[in-house]
Amino acid sequence: MPEGPEIRRAADSVAAAVQGERIEKLYFGLDGLKQWEPVLAGTRVERVETRGKAMLIRLSNGLTIYTHNQLYGRWMISRKGVLPDTSRQLRLALHTRNQSALLFSASDIEVLDSEGLKQHPFLTRLGPDVLDKGTTADQITARLESERYKGRSLGMLLIDQSFVAGLGNYLRCEILFLCGLHPVCRPLELGDEQRERLAKKILELPGRSYRTGGVTRTWQVAKEAMDEGATFEEARFWVFRRTGQQCYQCGERIELVSQGGKSCYLCPGCQQKH
Repeated sequence: MPEGPEIRRAADSVAAAVQGERIEKLYFGLDGLKQWEPVLAGTRVERVETRGKAMLIRLSNGLTIYTHNQLYGRWMISRKGVLPDTSRQLRLALHTRNQSALLFSASDIEVLDSEGLKQHPFLTRLGPDVLDKGTTADQITARLESERYKGRSLGMLLIDQSFVAGLGNYLRCEILFLCGLHPVCRPLELGDEQRERLAKKILELPGRSYRTGGVTRTWQVAKEAMDEGATFEEARFWVFRRTGQQCYQCGERIELVSQGGKSCYLCPGCQQKH
């Protein structure tokens, strides 16, 4: 599933294509949304925002198109009237004067008014967005120390969108590795410095991934690896999807464990249980 950085980059592309433009034609691929086509056609795209893994397309008539890519959704941008060569099903199309923003394969799409946004079951339970400039490490530290979250295993907590919004599996694995924490550890078992470091990494890594297109190692290190022949996929992560390969820091073999039904990658040398 795309995580916060991927959705923010997709939102950037959508905004570059249609923000400030009048929607000349709009298409919904889900029958339950067809009624909105004549209502939204002719409106202007005011801005494109993200909240965690959700995208909000704000329109000039006060309505908002809410989308969540879930596992398979994908945005594509094309010249107006030109559809990409893909077998994916088109779910939403915004056609402006020159360009089209197209969402394929997603099924979680809604049209909401201001009240609907306030009451939306996904949006209302989101914690602080890890890519929001207003989210601070102090806020994250306070949440780690709160009664609600301090007894939870970190492996499950970091993908709980009510704790923070925008983290998914690869960011969870990479953050825990860089903090030297096993996924079964709980915030209440950590020292103050460990919690503060964790809070900083929770904000730092999504920002790095957003800026670099998915790299969680430092860009220079990843670039050097690619210059030496590694693929982008091979160079981008510390532990994620590197089962059986040597840890870059200690040489131990990366392991794959199950955490809450999801694959969690870790280094047994760097991330020992307390």
